[in-house]
Amino acid sequence: MERISRALAFVVVVLVCVLPQTAAAQQAGADRAEAYKQGAIASVEGMAKMAQEMVDSVFSFSELAHQEFETSRYLTGILEKNGFTVRRGVAGMPTAWVATWGSGRPVIALGSDVDGIPQASQRPGIPYRDPLIAGAPGHGEGHNSGVPLNIVAALAVKRIMERDRLPGTLMLWPGIAEELLAAKAWLVREGVFTGVDVCLFVHVDSNLKVSWGSGSGNGLVSIEYTFEGETAHSAGAPWRGRSALDAVELMNAAWNYRREHLRLQQRSHYVITDGGDQPNVVPSRATVWYFFRETEYPRIKDMWELGNRMAQGAALMTDTKWTSRIIGAAWPQHFNKPVAEAMFTNIQRVGLPKWSEDDQAFAQAVQKEIGAPNQKGLDVELAKIEEPIPDEEKRGGGSDDIGDVSWTVPTVSLRFPSNIPGLPGHNWANAIAMATPIAHKGVVAGAKVQATTIIDLLVDSQLVKNAWDYFTNVQTKETKYTPFIAADTPAPIWLNKETMDRWRPELKKFYYDPGRYRTYLEQLGITYPTLARPRQ
Repeated sequence: MERISRALAFVVVVLVCVLPQTAAAQQAGADRAEAYKQGAIASVEGMAKMAQEMVDSVFSFSELAHQEFETSRYLTGILEKNGFTVRRGVAGMPTAWVATWGSGRPVIALGSDVDGIPQASQRPGIPYRDPLIAGAPGHGEGHNSGVPLNIVAALAVKRIMERDRLPGTLMLWPGIAEELLAAKAWLVREGVFTGVDVCLFVHVDSNLKVSWGSGSGNGLVSIEYTFEGETAHSAGAPWRGRSALDAVELMNAAWNYRREHLRLQQRSHYVITDGGDQPNVVPSRATVWYFFRETEYPRIKDMWELGNRMAQGAALMTDTKWTSRIIGAAWPQHFNKPVAEAMFTNIQRVGLPKWSEDDQAFAQAVQKEIGAPNQKGLDVELAKIEEPIPDEEKRGGGSDDIGDVSWTVPTVSLRFPSNIPGLPGHNWANAIAMATPIAHKGVVAGAKVQATTIIDLLVDSQLVKNAWDYFTNVQTKETKYTPFIAADTPAPIWLNKETMDRWRPELKKFYYDPGRYRTYLEQLGITYPTLARPRQ
C-alpha cells in the first residue's frame, strides 16, 4: 500500500508540474500563431496593388491549354525576383513549372489553374457581350486569378518565415491545361508531389468556401477516336469509298441512344474535330473527341470501354478501321477533412469582401443581361463548409484534374469570390468581372485565407499528422489511386497551338501595361461600373 501511495503521489506531482507547463506551451503556441496570422493578413492587404496587376495581366494574355507561354513567363519572373527557384518544362510540358522557396518540412504545395476558354474574349467591366477580339480566346472561367492569389499568400508567409527562421518549404505550381484536364495526371506521374505534406489548391468562385470528402463533381477520361476509310468521288463512284465520317456519325448516334440507359450521375459529350476535307470526296479520315464523366473510377472505366465497343461497332458497319488515344483524365475529387476544417476557421475569420454599391450594381446588371435566375448581386453571407454528398444524390457535374492530386497527397480546394453568382460557366459572361474590383477584392480575401492556413500547417505539426491520418485511414483505406494514363502516354502539348498562333499577335496589342495604367479597365478606357448598353 505504501508503494502504491508513493507512486500515486509521484504521479500527482508530475501532473501538477507538467500540466501547467503543457497548457502554457499550448497558449504560447496559439499566441505565436495568432501573431503570425495578423501579420500575414496585414501583409496581404499591403500587396493588394500587386495582386490587381497580376490578375489584370494574366487576364490580358488569354492563353489556351498547353499554350500558356506568356502567362508562365510572367508569373515565374515574379517568383524568381522574390527568391524562388523555378524549374520549367516539368513532366515534358513546356508551360508547366514548379517554384520553391525554403527548406525542411512541412512542404506545402500551392496550386491553381491558368488557362482560358476558346472564343471567350470579352471586354472586362462591360455587362453585355462585347468581345475584345471577336472569336479570340479569353478567361471565361476566371483562371487568371488563382496563381496571383497564391503568389501574394506565399510572399506574405515567406516574410514571416524569413524573419523568424521558420522551417518549411513553399512550392507553387500552375494547373496548366485544366480546361482540357490534360496536365495534373502527368505531374503526378512525374512525381512532382512526392514529399509534399499538404496541397492547398484554389479556384475562382462567387463565395468564400471549402469542402471535404467527395463533392458533386465527376471524374473523367478524354478520348479521341479516329476512323480510317477510303476516298472516292462522292458523286461519280461513291460505292468505291469507305466513309470515316459515316463511322463517326454512327458511333455518335449509338452513344446518344445509349444515354437513356446510363446513370443520372454520368455526363458525356463530344465534338467532331475532323469531318473530312470537302463534300465531293468521301472522307477517308474523321475524328470525334469524347469526354466520359462519372463519379467513381470503375464507372469511368466502364464508360470508356463502352465507347470503345461503339467505335468497334461503327467500324464494322462502315468497313473502316479505328484507333483511339487518351488526351486527358481527371480522378473524382476527394478533399481532406482536417485541413478543410482548419481552412474554414480562417474563412470565418477573414469573411467576404466588403462589396461597394458599384460592385453590387454591376453584378446585378450582368445577372439581368444574361437572365440569371437570381439577380441579387454578389454574395454577402458566407457559405457553410461543404460535406460529402452520397453517390445516389449526385447528379453529374464538372471535373477538375486536381482530383488526381487529391488522391496523391492530402489536398483541399479553396473557392474564392472573384466572380458573379449565377453565370453559365465556360462562357464569355464569366470573363466580365475577372479584371474588375470584384476580382481584385476576391483575390485579396482568398489570399488572406490561404496565408493563414499555410501558417496553421507551419506551426501546428499535429494538423499535418491529422491530415495524413485521414488520407491514409479514411480516404485511401479502400480506394487506391490508379492513373488513367499509362507510363508512356504523352502529354497532349500540341493542343491549341494553331489557335494561339492565329490569335496571339492580335492579343499582344491588348496586353496590360501596369507601368502606364493603374488598371486594365483604365487602359481599355472602360468606366466602372458600366451598367447598360450605350444608347444607339
